[in-house]
Amino acid sequence: MSNPFVQFVEPLDPKQPLKKFFNLSKLEDVRYARLPFSIRILLEAAIRNCDEFLVKKGDVENILNWKVMQHKNVEVPFKPARVILQDFTGVPAVVDFAAMRDAVKKLGGDPERINPICPADLVIDHSIQVDFNRQSDSLQKNQDLEFERNKERFEFLKWGSQAFKNLRIIPPGSGIIHQVNLEYLARVVMDQDGYYYPDSVVGTDSHTTMIDGLGVLGWGVGGIEAEAVMLGQPISMVLPEVVGYKLVGNPQPLVTSTDIVLTITKHLRQVGVVGKFVEFFGPGVAQLSIADRATIANMCPEYGATAAYFPVDDVSIGYLIQTGRDKEKVMCTKRYLEAVGMLRDFKNSSQDPDFTQVVELDLHTVVPCCSGPKRPQDKVAVSDMKKDFETCLGAKQGFKGFQIAPDRHNNTVKFNFEGCDFELAHGSVVIAAITSCTNTSNPSVMLGAGLLAKKAVEAGLTVKPYIKTSLSPGSGVVTYYLRESGVMSYLSQLGFDVVGYGCMTCIGNSGPLPESVVEAITQGDLVAVGVLSGNRNFEGRVHPNTRANYLASPPLVIAYAIAGTIRIDFEKEPLGINASGKKIFLKDIWPTRNEIQAVERQFVIPGMFKEVYQKIETVNKSWNALDAPSDKLYTWNPNSTYIKSPPFFDGLTLALQTPKTIEDAYVLLSFGDSVTTDHISPAGNIARNSPAARYLTSRGLTPREFNSYGSRRGNDAVMARGTFANIRLVNKFIDKQGPQTIHFPSGEVLDVFDAAERYKQAGHPLIVLAGKEYGAGSSRDWAAKGPFLLGIKAVLAESYERIHRSNLVGMGVIPLQYLPGEDAGTLGLTGRERYTIVIPEKLKPQMNVQIKLDTGKTFHAIMRFDTDVELAYFHNGGILNYMIRKMAS
Repeated sequence: MSNPFVQFVEPLDPKQPLKKFFNLSKLEDVRYARLPFSIRILLEAAIRNCDEFLVKKGDVENILNWKVMQHKNVEVPFKPARVILQDFTGVPAVVDFAAMRDAVKKLGGDPERINPICPADLVIDHSIQVDFNRQSDSLQKNQDLEFERNKERFEFLKWGSQAFKNLRIIPPGSGIIHQVNLEYLARVVMDQDGYYYPDSVVGTDSHTTMIDGLGVLGWGVGGIEAEAVMLGQPISMVLPEVVGYKLVGNPQPLVTSTDIVLTITKHLRQVGVVGKFVEFFGPGVAQLSIADRATIANMCPEYGATAAYFPVDDVSIGYLIQTGRDKEKVMCTKRYLEAVGMLRDFKNSSQDPDFTQVVELDLHTVVPCCSGPKRPQDKVAVSDMKKDFETCLGAKQGFKGFQIAPDRHNNTVKFNFEGCDFELAHGSVVIAAITSCTNTSNPSVMLGAGLLAKKAVEAGLTVKPYIKTSLSPGSGVVTYYLRESGVMSYLSQLGFDVVGYGCMTCIGNSGPLPESVVEAITQGDLVAVGVLSGNRNFEGRVHPNTRANYLASPPLVIAYAIAGTIRIDFEKEPLGINASGKKIFLKDIWPTRNEIQAVERQFVIPGMFKEVYQKIETVNKSWNALDAPSDKLYTWNPNSTYIKSPPFFDGLTLALQTPKTIEDAYVLLSFGDSVTTDHISPAGNIARNSPAARYLTSRGLTPREFNSYGSRRGNDAVMARGTFANIRLVNKFIDKQGPQTIHFPSGEVLDVFDAAERYKQAGHPLIVLAGKEYGAGSSRDWAAKGPFLLGIKAVLAESYERIHRSNLVGMGVIPLQYLPGEDAGTLGLTGRERYTIVIPEKLKPQMNVQIKLDTGKTFHAIMRFDTDVELAYFHNGGILNYMIRKMAS
């Protein structure tokens, strides 16, 4: 190889021959040392994978003057070392691959060219639900039901693991994708093909950023974008700005990593970091464990950044050893990082890079907090929770309001559960879940929860039996150290039995609430509460019957479960009164940092990780027994309601179609701010009165067999009908929440899918109007595929979350953005007009296009194709069409 950045070095491992690696620091230019560490990895990957990058985009001078490059919209062809998927996003990816093989064959190409080139790991963690809890056999029952519901999907995935090279499946019951990545899959430094180079990853889950906490540069992308990467296509991205986030000081004794991350989330939302990298530095970082850093990095999508990067330091190296990685390889990793100037010392300010912008947080100022009731960025100090919730009750309907009349704030409803009488009110906790990748990867908060549970039980406290409590660890290691440290039995006594290894409540797989609880909530129109240690609490996500949902640390989840209500001031009011009549306050049972750390040092040991992960791919007997076909082309079953060949490639030819002006489009939906991918493509329950339910019923299924939208992402007929099916959807055309809209030609109010079908049959194109942060949340490719199938040609929004804009581009849907200072209000748009979007013959990235209304009004908007590569995708009708033509020719 002639690349000038390849260097030969002394053997880093005496047992191996000489290795080569790319080393920008060999340029001996002081400007290299000023590059943010995340930018070094990004540029290294671009140079390593794309020799022409230097020729096309400038010389070494420009590479090092990255701030200058930023303002020139320089495209960087980033080709990550790995791809990681979970089953909700992985099933449609494998479905697409199977359909692409069929399409390539029809066009005369070799179908086996559709195959992952780089390593791809798919972790099954999204399918299990909390159907059973508070029973010693809940875990086994939930896992058995998971296989009963999802056997067809699992057989399909097993076929994929055999039909495609480089695709590894981590079976169900193993843990949550990001924790498995952190504890097992991540390399930190790749050792392949005679080269050392930094590990990097993109994933089909937005919280892929969690791995940034270990010093592996990674982020979430759309499923269709990940498929292109797996086929060898680099991600073309504009060189990002990097916000340096300086941490100083020491956390207070009662503060957890959850409190820190919720504080940072609110802060960075206010700063504005959408589309940027955030890189953490400063002496405060040295105070954080890798689990703490991973928690902060995990929440990156909630503050909108592309990546939230912590460079590798000695703490990172220690974590690799703690989690059972091979010591010789770890030492080789350290020597490589030292050789290329990539091992960070956070206490040494001379290593601090230049950043586009610097913001600072003193960790000592962080206080215990939660976030809610409807968004992760709405942080509330625990001391203010009672007052804040009561304010939200009466506030206008919105992110911080439920619009409950003042005379109903203290309403209560009596009900009977298992022969005993209870009472619910506004603020009553009905779901309390220790769940999600965000916190269950962190031994300090998990052991903290266990120690709090021990003290609560010993003090005589209990949790009311109707509250749906659950514990879903991120990996088997968590159960191991909870059990070995002796706290598992106390968690069980409070109802927090292990119910499964997966995302569960955090993604809406909460399972049913008791009927009497649902009836009481409905009867009183109560604002019931879910408290979870998760990362998202958007409306309609956690459970249809919990209108308020709060993110909290695992110890606080247990505390609120014991209290039974969110309307409690822990400083003034007791958690409960024990059998002896003694009032027990939260401060009486809250474990100290020293207590937690002592238990962690004793029980979180490398042997646990080795024992759990050495059998991770073979331990699930149900998975091992699955019988999957071995053909390279998939045989589609026309009777399947889970796996269906998608229509995306019907009629595809080798010849390109010239993009045409969108003529007289109707507006299907008109939205305000913060419409999430949960609103666009929900993952939870399929409502019995929905278009998807009617379709499944017509195929002979009963409501018990509907499963969830997430589980049916391999069937476009279900997913198209589930698009904009969230029961909390707020469409400006309708005066109440719900998945409906107005079909303007007839004036009828219809379900969104039914209205779109009417428009499609009449040959009318559609668009969507939206406000700020359109597409926030999970990186769901169906949030773009679904609108495409509904006939939506463009979205006009004030701003986009990064992954969703990329997904729209990937499906050939045009993301339009209002000019600065303009929006629907300033332009006087009602959404009842018809829109003509003029598409010029010659397109350029981020060009302005003209939009004409049938009222005679004309205005301009930015066409958010940000790079030439994205324009190439658009000309092909999307990324997958582009790849099929490339493979077929």
